Amino acid sequence: MSWGSELWDQFDNLEKHTQWGIEYVEKYTKFVKERSEIEINYAKQIRNLSKKYQPKKNSREEEESKYTFCRAFLTSLNELNDYAGQHEVIAENLTSQIISELSRYLQEIKTERKSHFHDGRKAQQHIESSWKQLESCKRRFERDCKEADRAQQYFEKMDADINVTKADVEKARQQAQMRHQMAADSKSEYSSYLQKFNQEQNEHYFQVIPNIFQKLQDMEERRIERLGVCMKTFADVDRQVLPIVGKCLDGMTTAAESIEPKTDSKQVVESYKSGFEPPGDVEFEDYGQAMKRTVSETSLSNSREAKEKPAGKSKGKLWPFIKNKNKLMSLLTSPHQPPPAPPASSPPSPSAVPNDPQSPKQQKEPLSHRLNDFMTSKPKMHCLRSLRRGGSGPEDFSHLPPEQRRKKLQGKLDELNKDIQKEMDQRDALTKMKDVYIKNPQMGDPSSVDPRLTEIGLNIEKLQSEVQKFEGWLAEVEERMPSKSDTQRRSIYETQNSTTVGNNCAQDRESPDGSYTEEQNSETQVKATINPIPTSTTPEFDDEFDDEETLPTIGTCKALYPFEGHNEGTIAVAEGELLYVIEEDKGDGWTRVRRNEDEEGYVPTSYVEVFLETNAKGAMTYI
Repeated sequence: MSWGSELWDQFDNLEKHTQWGIEYVEKYTKFVKERSEIEINYAKQIRNLSKKYQPKKNSREEEESKYTFCRAFLTSLNELNDYAGQHEVIAENLTSQIISELSRYLQEIKTERKSHFHDGRKAQQHIESSWKQLESCKRRFERDCKEADRAQQYFEKMDADINVTKADVEKARQQAQMRHQMAADSKSEYSSYLQKFNQEQNEHYFQVIPNIFQKLQDMEERRIERLGVCMKTFADVDRQVLPIVGKCLDGMTTAAESIEPKTDSKQVVESYKSGFEPPGDVEFEDYGQAMKRTVSETSLSNSREAKEKPAGKSKGKLWPFIKNKNKLMSLLTSPHQPPPAPPASSPPSPSAVPNDPQSPKQQKEPLSHRLNDFMTSKPKMHCLRSLRRGGSGPEDFSHLPPEQRRKKLQGKLDELNKDIQKEMDQRDALTKMKDVYIKNPQMGDPSSVDPRLTEIGLNIEKLQSEVQKFEGWLAEVEERMPSKSDTQRRSIYETQNSTTVGNNCAQDRESPDGSYTEEQNSETQVKATINPIPTSTTPEFDDEFDDEETLPTIGTCKALYPFEGHNEGTIAVAEGELLYVIEEDKGDGWTRVRRNEDEEGYVPTSYVEVFLETNAKGAMTYI
């Protein structure tokens, strides 16, 4: 159906309808714009979410990358980031393919509609003007006819009146004839204009207006068609990114399917395996038997004497989780006897008064009890000294268990070798460049390469020295790590001899390296108390701790009484002597002091007056 033939009299309604159609396009454009903003905000939030859960740039990231589920989650985050990018593509395509196009089209359709309705109004005004002229001619013709009738009636009246002169009658006749002529002229004019108006009206309603309405109809149909195309594009924009979105989702699925619980379980072993031996069987401690200890008897002397008996040696370390060897050193070398009371002739110090709550313990504490304290403590940090030094640990990774230390050293060696290879590649490239410059001087100065070659040579030498240093540490770790055959032999020996040591006490089986020394009879114990072995004859102990740093001083002390220091691990002091304190009393009544770099040992806490530094107190506190 055509608007021109069916809606010839609905000019105003068509004007309202086309205006509503344009407003509807604007409404849809606004809808697409808001959808685009939603896609942009959604993509931004997805990207922020992916970035928030990305692993941080620290040592933990390297640890997490070893596990399949962590790598799968990282892959999922990366795929999610790509997924967010597709929503950004949707927003961009909506803006470029729909919003921009509709905005431009709206301007065009508004201009076209304005032009069509301008022509319609002009035609409407013209037909209305013609109608007015026709009405004016009609009224004039009607008036002239009435005037002619009145003039004719007046003439007839004058002609019938005998009292009227002939001249008056003639005048009335002439007036009537003139009015009749004017009426005839008005009729002729009215008739001609009527024909003209009818022609114009026919053209208006059958040509002009239908043509304008047809243009408006075409414009409206184009608007509707364009809106349909935009709606289809709206769906196609989403459909275009579906393959890539599907790939992102497939990537997430593949990452999830790549998770291997068994592999992650093995990685836990690789990450936390210490390389220590499991502890041997704990011997029965018969406290019902009388314990006889001489003045020179210590855990170190007994264990060192027992070391000379290879048949009775069984290593089962009790401290696989102790990370700080300073504290272990102090544990093994501190005297396990109660400190002597101050001389009776001198006034007793507050710390020497019996039953005083601040006096040191006067009872023997088995080494196994002290080791249990180490075993139950959480080794989260090494000590405050390591915190003051900064970093995660010493360069040689000596704070780590053997197996982890070996892995760290091997990883460091691999990094150094890669750096060396990189430097050598640069050196080879520069050497080739120098040869080219020598053969073709116009390309460059050969001497300009020499400083860089010298720098690279120094870097290679430095890296090679680092490699030698780490290789030495690695060889040292590998030598100390026990083999499987040694472990099996020790396990068998411990099983065979576990029934022969039921009456030995805890103090008779402590050795400096943390192993149990099995004693066959009480004679060995007596030999250990009579013939103590000097500290220098225990190479295993020395090898374990000879590279340990010197303990820092945490204060000073003044000797209140002279102390002979006969027991091993103690140091002789004179009354009034000033010494450095390197370890506080741990509750056993002994304080560790130092005279110089080579002389240090334990003195009874009640024999000295301690002055701890405020900022250094607790330097040996283990967390």
